Amino acid sequence: YAASVGPISSAWDQACQLYAQLTGTQVDYGKAHSQRHNHKQFGRKHEKALFEGWSEEKKIHLIGHSFGGLCIRMLSHLLEYGDPREVEASGDAVSPLFKGGNGNLVYSISAICSPLDVVDAYEVADKYNLYRTVRASAVFYSCAMGRSPFNGKAVDFHLEHYGLTNTPGEKDVEKGHRARRYLRKSYKTTDENIFSGLKPEGITGLNNFVEIVPHIYYFSFPFNAVEYDENKKKEMARKTDLPLMHLTSFLLLHNSRQKGIDHSGGNDGLVDVIAACSPPDEPHVQHTDGMDYEPGIWHVMPVRTGDHGTAIGLLADKDETQNFYLSIMELLDKIESKE
Repeated sequence: YAASVGPISSAWDQACQLYAQLTGTQVDYGKAHSQRHNHKQFGRKHEKALFEGWSEEKKIHLIGHSFGGLCIRMLSHLLEYGDPREVEASGDAVSPLFKGGNGNLVYSISAICSPLDVVDAYEVADKYNLYRTVRASAVFYSCAMGRSPFNGKAVDFHLEHYGLTNTPGEKDVEKGHRARRYLRKSYKTTDENIFSGLKPEGITGLNNFVEIVPHIYYFSFPFNAVEYDENKKKEMARKTDLPLMHLTSFLLLHNSRQKGIDHSGGNDGLVDVIAACSPPDEPHVQHTDGMDYEPGIWHVMPVRTGDHGTAIGLLADKDETQNFYLSIMELLDKIESKE
């Protein structure tokens, strides 16, 4: 099952969108959260659940690539622990997502190339003035495409709560200039977006908020596009499939050398290998053959060769991509059989 969440939304918003899709309900971003970030509390309605019969007897495995790993961590946290601020703000009308006590609906979390810790990519992007450029381009693109006939078909930004697009089935879109001003202000002054979420303080803030759930199994899958050249005595970005990732991987290595770091540990072009292993404040263990998997601890799987896009098959070998995901299925089947 493949869910669709806002590609430039925050981990909180994405988690709310994912929950509504899984349950076949209306997206509820939480009354307290929506008031803090000055946007609508409710989003689109999902008439049919993406996964029928979701319950403790029919748990799910959540697999997220890149920022998707933060989204599913946020969802599992809210399912288990809820959010007292939302309960206080909404009382009996609070969404079940914010009540907590439902972490037993999830078997496992698998984070692929996810920034589970602070990454150097933001530092590099900020140094070369790429951060503001990418953010501005994304906001402009989402405003233009989000109000076009392509929205919901070729693209889907899930930004109805900003008034950027009509909520499906309704006509509640804001005027163009107002929606753009709304978005720009939010993206510059709050953490309510993926760009702020990838800043060091954004990732640190999420890690401080999100707690590990004791009965959920956690797996991380780092990728590395870097190899060490014995002749040149330095790391080289050589294992990329996407040309753009070759450039970004090189910039990350160059940034490390400028800081006097000879062995960075590698990266996938966007996420440092070490950052893709586990959150710094949560228990973790390196995978070994035949090991006994336990819940409530990150199992760091063997580092695979490739870039950030290789993990999802971008310009990568089709059979290798398929085998990678089949191996994940076998792993998750193993922990189900164990129980």
